[in-house]
Amino acid sequence: MTTNRHLFSTLTLAAGLSLAALGNSASAQDDVTIIEFTQTGCQFIGSEGGVDHGYMPSRKADCENINGQTQDERLGDESTLHLEPGKYIFRVTNTDVPYMLGFYLRSESVLDRPFLPSVSGGGLHQGVTQDYVIELEEGEYVYSCPLNITPDYKLVVGEG
Repeated sequence: MTTNRHLFSTLTLAAGLSLAALGNSASAQDDVTIIEFTQTGCQFIGSEGGVDHGYMPSRKADCENINGQTQDERLGDESTLHLEPGKYIFRVTNTDVPYMLGFYLRSESVLDRPFLPSVSGGGLHQGVTQDYVIELEEGEYVYSCPLNITPDYKLVVGEG
């Protein structure tokens, strides 16, 4: 199984290990993996092989147009993130988008949405980082920003 560690900055914390030793102020009570995402205009950089396409949207509609024209050529199977079931913190940063962003992780299948966990939230103004905590079960998910109109990036947990 591939974990795409070259695409995402991850950090696994053992039970009881203090995050303070790693430069953070909280502490981990259980094994948790932190996955850091950087959002910029119309994309998550790590989800596209670390390439910042340099899009400079001034509003949500700009990303609808940009991704409508370019996402098929930008995304492929290699952009799928593979993880094991378990506890995760998705740490999302808005680096340079001048309007509020968010994060939405959910089942890829609308039929499975009532049965698989999801997490979402907004409030990511320019320069803000926010954590989204979730315990993922085996299944196929997608994540995106509905406020920045990013593509739906694929996430497979377990065998998928």
